[in-house]
Amino acid sequence: MRILLLTHSFNSLSQRLFGLLRAQEHEVSVELDIADSVTEEAVTLFRPDLVLAPFLQRRIPASVWSRTVCLVVHPGVPGDQGPSALDWMLMRGDTHWGVTVLQAVQDYDAGAVWAWEPFDVRPGASKSSVYRREVTQAAVVAVQRALQRFVPGQWQPAPEGAVAAHGPGRWLPLMPQAERRIDWQQDDTATVLRKIAAADGFPGVLDAFWGQPCRLFDAHAASRAAVARCAAAPPGALVARRGPALLRRTVDGAVWIGHVRPDDGQAARADGASALKLAATRVFAAQATALPAWEAPLERDAEEWDELRYHEFGPEGARVGWLDFDFHNGAMSERQCLRLRDALRWVRSRATQVLVLAGGQEFFSNGIHLHDIEAAQRIDGDSAADASWRAINAIDDVALEILTLTDRVTVAALQGNAGAGGCFLALAADEVWAHEGVVLNPHYKNMGNLYGSEYWTYSLPRRIGEAASRSVMQQRLPLLAPEAVQQGLLDACFALGAQAFAAQALERALALAAAPDRLQRLQDKVRRRAADEARKPLARYREEELQRMQRNFYGFDPSYHVARHHFVYRKPRAWTPRHLALHRALDFHPLEPGLGVELA
Repeated sequence: MRILLLTHSFNSLSQRLFGLLRAQEHEVSVELDIADSVTEEAVTLFRPDLVLAPFLQRRIPASVWSRTVCLVVHPGVPGDQGPSALDWMLMRGDTHWGVTVLQAVQDYDAGAVWAWEPFDVRPGASKSSVYRREVTQAAVVAVQRALQRFVPGQWQPAPEGAVAAHGPGRWLPLMPQAERRIDWQQDDTATVLRKIAAADGFPGVLDAFWGQPCRLFDAHAASRAAVARCAAAPPGALVARRGPALLRRTVDGAVWIGHVRPDDGQAARADGASALKLAATRVFAAQATALPAWEAPLERDAEEWDELRYHEFGPEGARVGWLDFDFHNGAMSERQCLRLRDALRWVRSRATQVLVLAGGQEFFSNGIHLHDIEAAQRIDGDSAADASWRAINAIDDVALEILTLTDRVTVAALQGNAGAGGCFLALAADEVWAHEGVVLNPHYKNMGNLYGSEYWTYSLPRRIGEAASRSVMQQRLPLLAPEAVQQGLLDACFALGAQAFAAQALERALALAAAPDRLQRLQDKVRRRAADEARKPLARYREEELQRMQRNFYGFDPSYHVARHHFVYRKPRAWTPRHLALHRALDFHPLEPGLGVELA
């Protein structure tokens, strides 16, 4: 079947469906929802049997949906309508929700229901987390069910029985900030966390720190020990700092606020750029220095929040070290890379046989922190080029620590998606595992022809060979975990979902630690590393990569800086990238005519 993916952006859900449909041997092309005329042109060129819209912020034009069946993926239950479905659901505290696939018509979310899939809502999960995990998985199931009901040329779904009724389905408008407002003198911790969770990703909760308006993101409950330390502070007071976060009292506890975006009430700054979302301690650096720094040890109780956490499992002689590095949205600033590097150096002193690098539950890693780099050019004496250089060297240090850790088996366990440098950070480990829902983007070129580092010119070819490496880097397409196993980028893919995967990954790691051939495996590892180093030192790989990166950062081609600027400020695209829009290739000729009606 020929399917056109129409989407506002090529986000995690769109990528997951893109990979799935291609794996099922559908002919798939992508068009970003830029303008009605562009969509009309795409349908004319591609002549799809079906238009599938996994993520939209505008109506599909009637000139398209009246001629071609268009199915919209809505993150809500049947009958639910409106752009803030997840926001309202989380604010209400619903424990069950779903995803509906419905036919596009004139009104939003009002067409015939082709399929829907319910899911349980994780307690305390943020909107972004629910979207990436539960919504995405339910959408995969619902879309496949809808496609099974689709008969080319027919406008109504094949019979499946009546769609089950669901109580709260109704039209709800875009959620205003008035509904999200935090009353620090009245709201308890659970309420504060729920409000920030319901606005995570976008639009954030409008508030103020030290009298300066800002939007709040990335909130975590403080431990009982932390609450006891600040019990004398009044509700609303800012009392401590840790890593990226500031600690603020509530009426019954406290919350760590990890990220904020300045908000002066204007839609845009005078220079035309919106304010950046950054670590709270960076945005309010001057004020935060007056607060005490409450550092947390790597080994600690899970109740005590921090970005990094280390714990061990198993008996002496067959122990597994497990290192979490849960950086917001998987982005790694220079500071975060150096913290992770130091943690890896400390881990060397631990008597473990296997080290599991677990990343975060939402993302393993997405490489260097582009927002942080963009912000550097607003600091006197700094620049985005210099910040990029420092960041890439810092993450290279992390990769080097993993590559040279030869006295134990290293495993990268991907609980969430990975992209760019984050993919190659994972490939530095001996084994790389992921669950079935993970999406990889093992390339850099989408960021303005960035060359990339993280020792990828060593790690990738040693896994899949030189020719396959060139193909992966040039194609710039997302890879689903099962496909990545087939290509050799991953060693194993098991379980579905982060929670089940983490449990099974620990079981496998414990088995590796106790395996009778473990010592032989380590001896082989040491020999291979020595042979590789003699053939070409790791320092040489790094030098060659950084020579290319230096041209990206400081050279005459500004494409990296332009692409980064557009990415961090969410600038709308003027066109769909040609490697996604197959129908716009000069040599595109459909193998068979589709059933979509050509537009006049």
